[in-house]
Amino acid sequence: MLAGVVIALAVSAMLNTLGVAIGANLVDAAERATPDAASMGIGGGIWLLASHLIGLGLGAYAAARLSGTADGTDGSLHGLSVWATGTLFSAYLLGSVVSSAAGTAATGVSNMLGGLAQGAGNVTAMVGGEAAARTDTGTLQSVSQGVIDRAREALAATNAAPDAMNSDQRKAEIGRLVGRRVTDGQLPQPEQERLAALVAAEAGISPDEARARIQQTEQEAQQALQRAEEEARQAADTAATAAATAAYWTFAALLLGAIVAVLGARAGTRAVLARTTSYH
Repeated sequence: MLAGVVIALAVSAMLNTLGVAIGANLVDAAERATPDAASMGIGGGIWLLASHLIGLGLGAYAAARLSGTADGTDGSLHGLSVWATGTLFSAYLLGSVVSSAAGTAATGVSNMLGGLAQGAGNVTAMVGGEAAARTDTGTLQSVSQGVIDRAREALAATNAAPDAMNSDQRKAEIGRLVGRRVTDGQLPQPEQERLAALVAAEAGISPDEARARIQQTEQEAQQALQRAEEEARQAADTAATAAATAAYWTFAALLLGAIVAVLGARAGTRAVLARTTSYH
């Protein structure tokens, strides 16, 4: 049985190598006569399946022939053993290749990030030295205090008349009300009027125009959310359909491989039987 597995894998690998060579010859970038990606993909898939089936058939035939059995059931079991072992080995090999590729990519990304981090560290050190040479502690404290005072003014202006507030104060309260609208749902009527007054004062428009703008913005946001949800559902459906299709095709390929392995083994069993009969 082991010899049959080795033959099946070797024949499959040989035919796949031939397929790669043929596919590479079809690429003609200079003349722009290369088949499109869909055709190349379909052709490659058919070649891969045919290579797999031919390898299984020959391997199963060899396993049954070398076993010396003249019983059809024993021969079929040898063929199924070749199919099962070859399938598991191929799956393991494919997993190892994918894992190795992922590990290589991760190492490359890690090295790249390490180089970027080192370069960023050098740049940061240079910039930091330049900043330290040109900025003293008093200047930094002055800037920080200015930012703190500006934030304090914006937060302390809540419930003030919108016209009496500066732009930062109005934006701060608008952000607070919009945040509550998103998290809590519909705002109470007084807060809706307050938001409209703030928007009107900030944009230089009438309260009615501000209400219309707020309503339009909310409608656009709801429509955007609905579109995003619909697109997410469609993407999930597409992914599920693709996964189901791939699983069905994989099952069909495995089943076809098992059938070919059994047929090959039965042919090998008949050859053994014919040889035994001729001796008698």
